[in-house]
Amino acid sequence: MKRRIVGAVLTALLCLPAMVYSYPLDGYNDTGIRRVEGFRLMTEGKIKGHKQPPGARLSTEQVDLRLLDRKEMNLPPPDPEFTAQIRKLLGKHADRYGISVLDLSDKDNPRYAEWRGDYRQNVGSVGKIIGALGFFQALADTWPGDLKKREEILRNTTVTADSFSHGDHHKIKLFNLETQKLLRRPVRNGDQGNLWEWLDWMLSVSSNAAAAMVMREAMLLRHFGKDYPVSEEQIQKFFKETPKKELTKLFRQTFWEPVTRNGLDIDQLRQGSFFTAQGKRNVYGGGNSYGTSRELMKLVLRMEQGRLVDEWTSRNLKRLLYMTEHRIRYASSPALKDAAVYFKSGSLYSCDRKNPMPCGKYKGTGKNYMNSVAIIESPAGDYRLHYVVTLISNVLGKNSAVDHQTLATRIHRLIEAAHPVAETPSEKN
Repeated sequence: MKRRIVGAVLTALLCLPAMVYSYPLDGYNDTGIRRVEGFRLMTEGKIKGHKQPPGARLSTEQVDLRLLDRKEMNLPPPDPEFTAQIRKLLGKHADRYGISVLDLSDKDNPRYAEWRGDYRQNVGSVGKIIGALGFFQALADTWPGDLKKREEILRNTTVTADSFSHGDHHKIKLFNLETQKLLRRPVRNGDQGNLWEWLDWMLSVSSNAAAAMVMREAMLLRHFGKDYPVSEEQIQKFFKETPKKELTKLFRQTFWEPVTRNGLDIDQLRQGSFFTAQGKRNVYGGGNSYGTSRELMKLVLRMEQGRLVDEWTSRNLKRLLYMTEHRIRYASSPALKDAAVYFKSGSLYSCDRKNPMPCGKYKGTGKNYMNSVAIIESPAGDYRLHYVVTLISNVLGKNSAVDHQTLATRIHRLIEAAHPVAETPSEKN
């Protein structure tokens, strides 16, 4: 039996997991993402809970691509003055950063700053964007001209957590539509949600378990094509009986080829494995994971132009990156409260016993990777300011979450100063 759930059944399964963090708050009817309905009710004061800041309250229709009329635009050459300003913000540890900033506030005169744009490191959970890209590429390749079918697959396919999800401590928010209660816990075996929900889990609290399930589905979609979705029995049989070398080949077809097909450099941006320990045991990806600020910037630029797979994919990926829950790291800057923020971050840290500096979460002394991708539209719904920041760092012993938050404030003030609000005649008088 194919794993489909029609809308009526989905509505009835009220206790299935929902999710956190991204997608516009009016998106439940279109997607079946129950989390967004819960957060809409909280924000409107109809149930108790965290209310979203002004920048997180855009409608689905308002969350759109901003460079559809600039499809031929490439990254401009780095502006020396702008680059010097960004470099100054990094301070004495500048050589531990790679950063790219694209100011699109004046689309006719974009400005680009880049410092160590080719500095490459593991970008952690930012690589989940590549996982999503692989899924959407497989979806588009299977139904290239049928957007209605793609939407049907996303809305009506239920996915059940299995061993691929094992080995993750990240918690997700589960909203029960019937009781209107919110629960926060890690993914468990047997948890179910439609594909929209799993994508949102993956690009939200950065659930490794959700990422593994989405990547599993992407590989199944790439392999089975129009026969997707398939039964749980077929899934287990496929991963058990397919030779490991064939699974590695399929992994690369699913997650490496879309990078190059979309005009990006696989030597500068790659997701080399699953995000869970068991997922890595089930399927060997065959390579390291890494990224650079420059290549991540190119990815975001193509998304804003509608060139990441196609316009439909680009728009939906951007909506999945729209923050409508608790803002963290770079996105937590108070300066961005009124801004629409499209965001993904990732971190990896370790402690070196020989290093005398205090070590802890986000303050690694062996390695302290922190990575942020952010599109800022400020104020939300106005778009007077529109810019993109891709930032990777490895400053040992320093709280990198606070560091990125501070940089977000300083960069925002720098962009504001470059585009002052014109005074009206009454203000001048």
